Amino acid sequence: MLHFAVAGIPTTTPSPGGTVEGLHEAHRLGITAMEIEWVQRVPLNPDRMKEIRSTAEKLDMYLTCHAPYYVNLNSPEPAKLAASKKRVIDALSMAEIAGIKSVCVHPAFYLGMDPEVAFENVRKAVADIMKFKPKLFPNVNLGLETMGKPTQFGTLEEVLRISKEFGIYPTVDPAHMHARTNGLINSTKEWEEMLDTYASYLAKDPLKQMHIHFSGIAYGPKGEKHHLPLVESDAKWKDFLKVLKKRGVGGTVVCESPMLEKDTLKMKKEYALLNG
Repeated sequence: MLHFAVAGIPTTTPSPGGTVEGLHEAHRLGITAMEIEWVQRVPLNPDRMKEIRSTAEKLDMYLTCHAPYYVNLNSPEPAKLAASKKRVIDALSMAEIAGIKSVCVHPAFYLGMDPEVAFENVRKAVADIMKFKPKLFPNVNLGLETMGKPTQFGTLEEVLRISKEFGIYPTVDPAHMHARTNGLINSTKEWEEMLDTYASYLAKDPLKQMHIHFSGIAYGPKGEKHHLPLVESDAKWKDFLKVLKKRGVGGTVVCESPMLEKDTLKMKKEYALLNG
């Protein structure tokens, strides 16, 4: 099954808001999934995580989350690298308690290094993080995201190589890939090739549980600028949905549009109209 998730708390959520109320509001709107935005910090209250879990289970909501932005698993500074790894481990650990399926992580910046040197540094950092998986987050996926700027570590092949080694799966963001290539990756053929590449790296039936981000996006020669509503962008989002339907993709598509629930529902409704 493919869910369409709102990225954060719907704007129509009654005051005082919060994740639990946001889940109720998303459910009321007909949305079946949410990505919880821990982009500034990870809340470390286990009781709060248990409340999120029980609410999501009661409402049958599929959960993912976004780890803090302040992560660079390629940092040459020991203190910054340690802090980055801790933020990721904290997000994965709290996600386990909250019943979250996958945690999206912005992996790193190249910092002027050769990409293969940066790759090895990120790979070692991920190995350190994954040592904690059996005890702290046995049921949560570490989703290294494809990134939108050429200065950022996160090509599709980079995140797939690491994911294959550790038995995890990446967060695939076609909008980021579109921006990173200054306008490519925006056609049925290219999305088909993207999914073929994804499937070639990972285990049996890898398309059945994917963590996908999608939105309109502004970009230039230096890659991503900012996200856009679907209607204000050049994203051929209806064609993208057709590819997802054709390939039987499951899991969740997180709509990162600034329009939040409006564009999430637009994608969900369009997808429901497709045949096959």
